Amino acid sequence: ESGERRVNWHSVNLPELIEELGELYEAVAEEQEIQFSYASEPDLTISGNQQLMAQAITNLLDNAMKFTPPGGRVSLQAKRDKNNINITVTDTGPGIPPEEYQHVFERFVRLENARSTPGNGLGLSLTQAVAKLHNGNIELGDNHPGLIVTIALDISAHSPAEKNTESTSPPTGV
Repeated sequence: ESGERRVNWHSVNLPELIEELGELYEAVAEEQEIQFSYASEPDLTISGNQQLMAQAITNLLDNAMKFTPPGGRVSLQAKRDKNNINITVTDTGPGIPPEEYQHVFERFVRLENARSTPGNGLGLSLTQAVAKLHNGNIELGDNHPGLIVTIALDISAHSPAEKNTESTSPPTGV
């Protein structure tokens, strides 16, 4: 099964993806009177599915734009640290209480302060699944006010030496 999931695995150029999504969300931010910025360190490439990564980041940006009031700020960044490649969306919305952090990853869960906004409670659940599929996880943090959401991808799983996990040779012993 994991071989099937990785059939569409390719090199994903994160600076290009961040630029593409950033340009798309500039118009949304302007319309909602939100200050929006985006940036990526150069030469950040992962092995993965670009469409899934784009959807995961889009889910985070959608949430940030939805919950940030006019005059607030949203940012999107991609950078490397010692162990991870981090894709971070930060906003100045109401945030999520730390005691709710684990619950927001459950499917169809919507917090009380989100009930008046459109949504189905699947965004963070799907984003977490995409992160796990790419050997990563999601970390939530308080932005005082707002929320910091980071997709942290294990850097060792995305090293240039890693090749596509799809095998072209037939199984042995057949």
